[in-house]
Amino acid sequence: MDESNPWQTLSSREIYQNPWITVREDAVIRPDGNAGIYGVVSMKNRAVGVVPLHDDGTITLVGQFRYTMNEYSWEIPEGGCPFDEQPLEAARRELLEETGLRAQNWVQLGGEIHLSNSVSDERGTLFLATGLTQGDAAPEGTEELAIRRVPLDRAVEMALAGEITDGLSVLALVLAARLYTGSG
Repeated sequence: MDESNPWQTLSSREIYQNPWITVREDAVIRPDGNAGIYGVVSMKNRAVGVVPLHDDGTITLVGQFRYTMNEYSWEIPEGGCPFDEQPLEAARRELLEETGLRAQNWVQLGGEIHLSNSVSDERGTLFLATGLTQGDAAPEGTEELAIRRVPLDRAVEMALAGEITDGLSVLALVLAARLYTGSG
């Protein structure tokens, strides 16, 4: 199978930008040889997510209303990682900020992941955090968070049943369950 790029970019123009994203429109020749356009959302951060696993086999989830989806969402702690910051450092920061938890042990879950790769160049990294100690959370002004502790296997069930729909969370929970319990 030929894995080379079948697209030809003729031109590219920025449509919009803010501190988090840039939106561009490319004039292209599609793989079928016809002219077309392609819209791309370029992220100004990477995504990081953390499955905080407590000694008793429970994990901490955060709940918040997601403006873009116009609905409430239960998720693992997650956030943005500036390109000049290491994903592990961002994961530590996000875990502390959202839950007040600090972890002694960190394991990366899988490799780099691509989120919504048909329209966005966003990449993410997932971690399992253990050896947890509780401190004070300090969420950002855009976050009104609820904290919930559930057994890891229950969280995986929630993901598989569509009760947890955030892509980073679903993948991280399945990977964490496979690593921690050998299932998932």
